[in-house]
Amino acid sequence: MAGRMVLLRHGATQWALNGQHTGRTDIPLLDQGREQAERAGQILRDHGFTAFALVLTSPLRRASETCALAGFEGEAEPDLVEWDYGEYEGLTGVEIREGRPGWTLWDVGVPGGERVSDLGRRADRVIERARNADGDTLCVAHGHLLRVLAARWLGLPPVAGRLLLLRPGGICVLGWELDFPAIEVWNRGPTP
Repeated sequence: MAGRMVLLRHGATQWALNGQHTGRTDIPLLDQGREQAERAGQILRDHGFTAFALVLTSPLRRASETCALAGFEGEAEPDLVEWDYGEYEGLTGVEIREGRPGWTLWDVGVPGGERVSDLGRRADRVIERARNADGDTLCVAHGHLLRVLAARWLGLPPVAGRLLLLRPGGICVLGWELDFPAIEVWNRGPTP
């Protein structure tokens, strides 16, 4: 049976705190985000995750810095980059709904960006890599992408990621119940 997949969302950024859609904009961690990353690493080590067969990180610096501060050396994986929010990059949901009442990212998508199905295909490629690894995999990336990845791990459609909230610095463990993919831990982390 394949190993488990541990997910770590990057620490806090200013845009995340403001509720802005932060896809491809490469913004830095806040001091709070760096502390979250260090504490997340300690939580992982305290629970026996001291080494991984494969460590993958989004190439965006908020994720790669989180990986390093957590104490792991990651390989940049382009499929772990966050949702391309197109014309809605940097806007909050409230701002978007002013012009598009009832809008949700999961149902309507974004002009000039990716569809949730696009994220699903990227997540499937990451899962395939992890299931072929000789042990557990750590993926350090972004909220929406990791939520879609978890849905796909379970065999659910990508849009089911809407049901899985994930805060900055949140840790998740995707594993197995007998031969069935399962969630062992969800959204554990250094912040309440």
